[in-house]
Amino acid sequence: MQGKIIKGIAGFYYVHVVHSGIYECKAKGIFRNKNIKPLVGDNVEIQILDEAAKTGNIVNIKTRTNELIRPAVANISQALVVFAITNPMPNLNLLDRFLVMMEKHNIDTIICFNKIDLTDEEEIVKYRDIYVKAGYHVIFTSTKSGTGIEDVKRLLEGKTTAFAGPSGVGKSSLLNAIIPEANSETGAISEKIKRGKHTTRHSEIFNIGEDTFIFDTPGFSSLYVNDFEKEDLGYYFREFNRYTDKCRFTGCAHIGEPDCGVKKAVSDNQISRERYDNYLLLYEELKNKKKY
Repeated sequence: MQGKIIKGIAGFYYVHVVHSGIYECKAKGIFRNKNIKPLVGDNVEIQILDEAAKTGNIVNIKTRTNELIRPAVANISQALVVFAITNPMPNLNLLDRFLVMMEKHNIDTIICFNKIDLTDEEEIVKYRDIYVKAGYHVIFTSTKSGTGIEDVKRLLEGKTTAFAGPSGVGKSSLLNAIIPEANSETGAISEKIKRGKHTTRHSEIFNIGEDTFIFDTPGFSSLYVNDFEKEDLGYYFREFNRYTDKCRFTGCAHIGEPDCGVKKAVSDNQISRERYDNYLLLYEELKNKKKY
């Protein structure tokens, strides 16, 4: 029987099988022996142990189109990262780290600034300018007024989207505004596993329409970008790629070299200073990472 992992907690995986419901499954030992961990979003084959109790074993994991470690999900077509525009103020370094991770995995990202009812037009224009200039789709929302909610729904249609963002930005409120039935689905699983909804958050999936899925992922407060070399970092700042052919040197790091197309674009305000400064910080971090 085939299904999709919609949630995983403490070694148990909850597999949704169309027309049959949710099965509580364990992964066969062969996966541990091969150091393979099932992920939310995996398409799997299961062996039923008890149909009445809805229990089984995962016996095969289908080939993944992609996989992420944080958030720990597989087979997504895009990400939607949520930051509050205020209360708390957005941590742009954290946002740029997330964007670099997604670029590395070739996953397109929509940036959502939430809580716009708490700010003014000047702040909205500021953040729009930074990230539209970088080549991203930027959307502004308020769950209080309903602004932008329908726009988000349209962007999700026909996609499998990872919902991500740090804690406290209103991500859960936004998710509930998009899919009011999310609480009831969470409740059904919570009842099955006898755990409350206020335990540590784990990634889970909601089906909100034909071929439209949302991964609700745990909030994060830090991200380490260290699984590639500093020389590759510039490739993951997508706006840099428009100016690298104007660099005098091949392999330009866009830091101390003369006649650098990227640095000129920063000085001409074609690349935002905020993004470039975060590039410098990440470059230095990668430069100083320990090699083992």
